[in-house]
Amino acid sequence: MMKALIENIARALVDDPEAVKVREVEGDQATVLELTVAADDLGKVIGRQGRTVRAMRTLLGAASIRAGKRVMLEIME
Repeated sequence: MMKALIENIARALVDDPEAVKVREVEGDQATVLELTVAADDLGKVIGRQGRTVRAMRTLLGAASIRAGKRVMLEIME
């Protein structure tokens, strides 16, 4: 559910939605979602002063509390 949420948001933001990939890495304490986008779209996902990625992390945090597990988002370059 979390992976699909981030994938859908990222695809809506970028020019090349086919390049969007989200990898889920399960850890002991938390799950990490690694978001990869095309190099040209990196700025669109991060946003001005990181506002867009911060909003994505806020949504992910709210959804993860509801699901009862800790999920973090990392943007891969």
